[in-house]
Amino acid sequence: MKADNNYTFAIGVSIVLHLLLVIALIFGSDFSLDDKAKPNTIQAVVIDPGTIAKQANQIRQERERAERAEQDRLKKLKQQAERLEKNRKAEEERIRRLKEKQVQEKKAARQAEEERKKAVAEAKKEKERAVAAEAERKRKADAAAKAEAAKQAKIKADKEKAAKEAAKKAQLEKERAAKAEAEADRKAKEKAAKAEAERKAKAEAERVAKAKAAEKARKEKAAKAEAERRQKEAALNDIFAGLEDETVQNLSAKDKHINDEKARYAAIFIQTIQQNLLTDESYIGKACDVRIKLSSTGLLLNVTTLSGDAQVCRAAKAAVTKVNVFPMPKDTDVIAELVNIRLTVQPE
Repeated sequence: MKADNNYTFAIGVSIVLHLLLVIALIFGSDFSLDDKAKPNTIQAVVIDPGTIAKQANQIRQERERAERAEQDRLKKLKQQAERLEKNRKAEEERIRRLKEKQVQEKKAARQAEEERKKAVAEAKKEKERAVAAEAERKRKADAAAKAEAAKQAKIKADKEKAAKEAAKKAQLEKERAAKAEAEADRKAKEKAAKAEAERKAKAEAERVAKAKAAEKARKEKAAKAEAERRQKEAALNDIFAGLEDETVQNLSAKDKHINDEKARYAAIFIQTIQQNLLTDESYIGKACDVRIKLSSTGLLLNVTTLSGDAQVCRAAKAAVTKVNVFPMPKDTDVIAELVNIRLTVQPE
């Protein structure tokens, strides 16, 4: 469209130039009047046909040159337009390739970023798995250590219990032996006394025939001997009874001490549980009976709810588990009473 406009403009310029040339030829002739001529006299102008032909030929040549120049110009414009179009297409192709390259680079960068994120996520998961594995290993190690500690505690408790039972059995055997020895001694003395009485009775019978005075004296002597025997027997019975009472009293005192210590530590256990008990106003006035099993060192082995309010029992069981280790006395007899104990937990 631009080339056509330029061509039209060139033709217009050529036509204008030709018109100007014709006008110049016409007015170039002498139309001026002689000062001495008459005003109404018309001077004839003679036009040379060769001159006109020559000028026409010049005009035609100029027009041809103008047309050739216009054609050359149009050709150059066309070539320039073709070059520009070619350059435009080349530029568009370069921009298209550049855009494709940028798209590929962005895609590659996006893929690289996704791979990097994936690698980071995989590394994070691997780290989490490693941490979880380490935690599991530590948990198992702790559980094994606790199990071993509980096992050793049970072995120690069993040994202490066996030693206690053996000592108690030896004490009972010793007491039974002492009692049997005392009983045998008493019977031997009774037998000896009986034999002495029989001998004296026989001697008394032999002496009856001798004289009444001797009989009287013998009877008095026999009565005196009998009184002494009975006195000695009563004294021995008192001694043995005192020994038996002392043994019973010692055993009663020991049992009382064990019971008192059991009650005291039971109160400590309940107080410790109460300190870890999560309570609610609705728990007031309610209670729960629990049975806890401990090692000799106070380590919690098991807790069981026996009876009571369900919510209080759940809270009590959680509190016992939270305590985990209970204080224990040094007396093995008291420990034996505490390793399997029933307690009543009542929120305050």
